[in-house]
Amino acid sequence: MTNWARLHVSYCQYEVTTVPGVTGLGIHTIGDTLLQVGGPSRLTGFCGIHTGPIEARLRVLPEPPTQIDAGWDAISEATLWSPSGRLSVIGLMGGVAEALVDVAVPRGLIRVRVHARHRLHETVRTDDDPPEQHELHVWAAREETPWRTVLAGPERRGWEQKPEKAAEWAMLSLVPRPSTRPAILPPLPPDPYEDDTGLARVTVVRHRPAPVGLPVGVLPVGDLQVRLERIDAETLRWSWETADAPIFPEPLTTLPDDEPTTVRLTTGPDGVTLRHEGVQGRHAAALGLIWDHLLDGTGTYPWVETLRARAAEATARTEELRRFRAEQEAERWGGPPPSRRVRELRGQAQPLARLDRRLLDRIDALPPERQRQVACWAARRAMRVAGLEQLGWIADALAAAEDGRPLPPAFTEQRGAAAYRRLLSDPEVPRTTIPLRPSPTAFGSQAVTEMLQQAAAFPALTALANVDPLAAAIDAVYDAAFAHGDDRDRFLTEAHAALP
Repeated sequence: MTNWARLHVSYCQYEVTTVPGVTGLGIHTIGDTLLQVGGPSRLTGFCGIHTGPIEARLRVLPEPPTQIDAGWDAISEATLWSPSGRLSVIGLMGGVAEALVDVAVPRGLIRVRVHARHRLHETVRTDDDPPEQHELHVWAAREETPWRTVLAGPERRGWEQKPEKAAEWAMLSLVPRPSTRPAILPPLPPDPYEDDTGLARVTVVRHRPAPVGLPVGVLPVGDLQVRLERIDAETLRWSWETADAPIFPEPLTTLPDDEPTTVRLTTGPDGVTLRHEGVQGRHAAALGLIWDHLLDGTGTYPWVETLRARAAEATARTEELRRFRAEQEAERWGGPPPSRRVRELRGQAQPLARLDRRLLDRIDALPPERQRQVACWAARRAMRVAGLEQLGWIADALAAAEDGRPLPPAFTEQRGAAAYRRLLSDPEVPRTTIPLRPSPTAFGSQAVTEMLQQAAAFPALTALANVDPLAAAIDAVYDAAFAHGDDRDRFLTEAHAALP
């Protein structure tokens, strides 16, 4: 047992949690005036004081209590899932008492019984009133059972129970969409509070005083579905599977549980008891809330419309993204995207598409041997316009390519670095310039500048080293067009004429 600790609460609330930061049900969905169920790993306790300190302490019991402690004004209890075997009690706005943080409790399912007394609002509290006190008893549980009011408090207000809303939240919690965390970011480290390694599967138990009907067949859950198959008069098999008609543009395929589980329904003198056996502990609370709704016999599945609405939003976002990408592709390629083979090239395919899209498509349509001929033709035209066609070592390389022989090593090794150095240092290489006009959308200065024409033309020759004739042709044609400067349009017209 911990000693009495001074815990600061806000809005008449404090949180009991076994997994820090976990989200869940909102308050006033399931519970009473002392305790509200917040999900598998969280519950909310209600105080009399709105903002201020209370006294609180925690008792961990070795086994379930056999009697109800006297001296308390209200007592309620609920089941929590504690995969790490730790539990904390904190004020709603972060009020902390060191003795109530990260307390060791049984690992797995636990039952938490909340006791309260002297719950007075500060507007009516006097100095003679004893302090408000809350005491929590915790013990290991073998089954997930519903919350219950053990001792009703003096408050007159009764919260409206919303089992349908709770069931909706519960089912949605079992089928979360995949994380949208960018793959470029490093994966998050595993959460020690979520590690349930070594914990046995558990049983969800629900009871009704009168006969109930079970929804045998298929429960729709968006991209997934639950199949309930009758084994005999009192036994069913619960199994998850993918739906025949998924509703999301990127369907969910990961099942909440790959193993079928067993549902037993027994009838006794006091009513009907349902036992859902072999469920994962982390799913027990959600399945309990789902069964609470299904056993009410309304025949509705409140999560279906929510999933459909989310699927519609996801479909709209996907379509919007598709249109955006199509617009980007059209801008990059000067029209509809070309063939997949062209799109996968890393060279000058996009620049040539923006320069002359029809020429790109015509080159793509040629057979490989004609593409190689076009590449050699464009390289020779580039060498000619730059005054390099008759230079011995360049003429030899160009003739080798046209004869189907490999280029000299200086043109192929290290992407032709040696040949480039020779080009810039050879005194026989002419020195002429062409205007270099940046794109109107380019960042920086928009002024006309100049570039060495020979350096602009030379890549058309080194492009012939590419073993892919399509890539060689596209790169050589673009580089040759670029080397022609303001005479580029005439070259493009000749290129069209040179094609079959």
